[in-house]
Amino acid sequence: MPIPVISSAQMREWEAATWATGQTEAEVIRRVGKRVARRARKLTRAGDTILFLVGKGHNGDDARAAAKQLEARRAEVLEMFLPETDLMPLESALQEKPALIVDGLFGLGLNRPLSEAWQQIIAAINASKIPVLAIDVPSGLNADTGGTFGAAIAARVTITVGAPKTGMLAPAAWPFVGKLDVTEDVGLIPCPLTAELNWTQPEDFEYFPPARNVAGHKGDFGHAVIVAGSFGFHGAAVLATRGAQRAQPGLVTVFTQEEVFHPVAAQLQSAMVNLWKPEIKLPEKTAAVLVGPGLAAPNLPDELRKAVRHWWRDLKTPFIIDASALDFLAAEPFQKNFIRVLTPHPGEAARLLNSPPQKVQANRPAALRELSKKFGGCWVVLKGHQTLIGRSEGNIFVNPSGNAQLAQGGSGDLLAGFIAGLLAQPALQADLEKTLRYAVWQHGAAADQLSATRTNWTVEDLSGKIGDTR
Repeated sequence: MPIPVISSAQMREWEAATWATGQTEAEVIRRVGKRVARRARKLTRAGDTILFLVGKGHNGDDARAAAKQLEARRAEVLEMFLPETDLMPLESALQEKPALIVDGLFGLGLNRPLSEAWQQIIAAINASKIPVLAIDVPSGLNADTGGTFGAAIAARVTITVGAPKTGMLAPAAWPFVGKLDVTEDVGLIPCPLTAELNWTQPEDFEYFPPARNVAGHKGDFGHAVIVAGSFGFHGAAVLATRGAQRAQPGLVTVFTQEEVFHPVAAQLQSAMVNLWKPEIKLPEKTAAVLVGPGLAAPNLPDELRKAVRHWWRDLKTPFIIDASALDFLAAEPFQKNFIRVLTPHPGEAARLLNSPPQKVQANRPAALRELSKKFGGCWVVLKGHQTLIGRSEGNIFVNPSGNAQLAQGGSGDLLAGFIAGLLAQPALQADLEKTLRYAVWQHGAAADQLSATRTNWTVEDLSGKIGDTR
């Protein structure tokens, strides 16, 4: 199940409810330590030294527990209770170049500005450039606001306990939190809380997509239609089509502009490639339509823009709008039972809202709600770090997968095609929310798998990986 994004106070309520059942803090600390040790091993190699920084509170207890359960690594534990005298031992430890630092200095209980001595310690840790694994929250970060208490450790990975905290998802917190992991199974009772924002977990997609009928044929799995590509941007049509193919609908057809027909057709085999013409009629059994990837040439026919607005109002099948076609839209309603999906990045969202991108990024959930409301209550996939999925009402879901190497041209085209390929399948239209979350998670998870095995990869590599993660 998705995990609610909660405040520090709610986390303490959850812990108190757990202790009331008889569960002990010592057992939870042991389990947290085990999971921190496991994550530390994944970030290092056999024989590496890991430096554990231990503070006074429970984060320090978690760090000690992790050091005791570390395997095939050398654990060095440095207790840091007196910042005025601890800087020198820290600098000596940093000079030994440990492979990883585990930050157990401060947790959620920090509620006052850090002294100058503590700020100097944090500055030394950050200046070392040694990767940091933070326990629960990077030391010095306000987990409710995303601000700092004067300074904060810049972690490579943060493994937070139970549920994400609201401030850790704020853009201001991203440079400190790094990659956010959530560890659930640490002995707390099932989360009794609910929230507007919910964190997706890989386990949410167990047995999803559902198994196909063994006697199924291509007519059972839908026909995805893509309108994409223009002069100078033919690759977007190819990547969107490959994304759709990786979702395995029964058929895929791409309509593209005449000047790029040959390069698009030459790179695709199993997909059908046709010319887009003003008098175009969609195939009779079209099951989903995607418009937008690569439609950035300045001389596109006005009939294409008119078609997009017409389909938005009247098309009965799922309709996904991406990239340049987002600018073709007018704020018009559609029937409530129609499926409509927008997939903007922050810059595109800002244009649609006539707002600066900084405002969109400052409150991404609010921007998603406003976009959905403006365009008739449609679904919105607001891309970027921790992509959001939701609409004007109901839950908003935060995607945990993906990394900065997704910031390549064509990445969004591939995702849009993958979404279209999934939504073309009748069985996957039944739970639209889950299907959209799955598409976004798969896209990011494929990037994470690639990044785990090589330092550089291309979107073409990603097109061969998306959909494989289980």
